[in-house]
Amino acid sequence: MRHRFPVSVRRRARCSRLLVGAGAIMLALTACSPAATPDAPSATPSPGPAAPEASDAADESDAALASFTEITARVWASDSRGQGRAYVDALVEAGFQKDAMQVTADRSTVGTAAESLQFSVAVNDTQCLVGQVGPSTGEPVTARLPRLADGACLVGGTRPIDW
Repeated sequence: MRHRFPVSVRRRARCSRLLVGAGAIMLALTACSPAATPDAPSATPSPGPAAPEASDAADESDAALASFTEITARVWASDSRGQGRAYVDALVEAGFQKDAMQVTADRSTVGTAAESLQFSVAVNDTQCLVGQVGPSTGEPVTARLPRLADGACLVGGTRPIDW
């Protein structure tokens, strides 16, 4: 026997899922923003020769995020916008490493199109580029986030990238 809930209950459940998803994204993005620091002078000396290397790494990371964002927007604008494989394949074509990627399922457990699709690529030992697209997201969202303690980029279940 199939249980049917009134439209208002289903609508409230869908809104709750959207709010939880949006809250998680905002929390993740907020956690990555720099903390406010006082204007007091630093007691430690400025780094010497390592400063240009740090700058080069930041420039490389910014370039990787820009490329990731552009690829995400391009796939989102295509007919393959709801297919995780399309994002993975486009990122691989652009030079990102497939074995450093994760992607969530395209379909829900009941077989409908996923409301939100996430994909990521670990770009170094500490950072990930993460994208989220789908009807619940609106426009694509991309961000550079820290890797999780277990080395992964996405929380929860992901599908194997075995193609």
